Amino acid sequence: MARRRRGGAGRAAVGQGVAGVLVSFAEPFALTDRDFERVRRLIHDYAGISLGEQKRSMVYNRLVRRLRAHGGVAFERYLDLVQDAGSGEREAFVNALTTNLTAFFREPHHFELLARRARAARERGAGAMRIWSSACSTGEEAWSIAMVMREAGQPAEILATDIDSDVLAAAREGVYPAERVSGLAPERLQRHFLRGTGGKEGFVRIRAELRTMVRFAQFNLQGEQWPAPGRFDAIFCRNVVIYFEREAQRRLAGRLAAALAPGGLLLVGHAESFPSAHPAFRPCGRTAYESSGC
Repeated sequence: MARRRRGGAGRAAVGQGVAGVLVSFAEPFALTDRDFERVRRLIHDYAGISLGEQKRSMVYNRLVRRLRAHGGVAFERYLDLVQDAGSGEREAFVNALTTNLTAFFREPHHFELLARRARAARERGAGAMRIWSSACSTGEEAWSIAMVMREAGQPAEILATDIDSDVLAAAREGVYPAERVSGLAPERLQRHFLRGTGGKEGFVRIRAELRTMVRFAQFNLQGEQWPAPGRFDAIFCRNVVIYFEREAQRRLAGRLAAALAPGGLLLVGHAESFPSAHPAFRPCGRTAYESSGC
């Protein structure tokens, strides 16, 4: 008996049939050009994400799980569900197509810069710093910010947001496999994490001292609503704007500038430079910008 090959964007699989005869099996789900263009339009409308043609296999592999969750419906029917506001599928669709790659202290030069700012704020007796992790994924970025602030002895209020509700749930829980923190210094591990025992052996949990510093919320960077009034001393907006079109990047730079206090930090991803063309920002480090307050 030949076995069906999984994966791929609607291609046929060839298997070895009875008596050595080659037989072809159609993939169970076909992603047509029309379906793919519809996916691209919907994710752009809902999340501001621009998907290129090269993302077709990624779209297939991630959405086919949702098709199976709905009893094996075709892509066309599934996308009807996504557009039906009463189905509740729109959020799952966005979650499936959102890329969530993160790590503790990823791009460490940003945290070194933040630590210097935090120590300076403590020395001059400033109040609590307000910091926004605007695409926090599963929480490692937000918790890394909290560790820096605690180590500097500087009070902070940290807002951590993401469009993906699934990763936000993991971020709020603050529980990670031990290998995810294996690269951290032993003193950091001891100060900021609890080791799991029993059924949680092999996992670590963020300590309560950090949990009181971070508030998590779902948020769409391309949405109409913006965080609560009050300006931020630093905003992390890393490795997400790269998926936006140029005009969307320009608009977002303006909104981020308005959300920063004069002299506040905007920290972006290693492949992003969208603030460099905005008059309200001046470079102040590697992929780091300072608000001029204009």
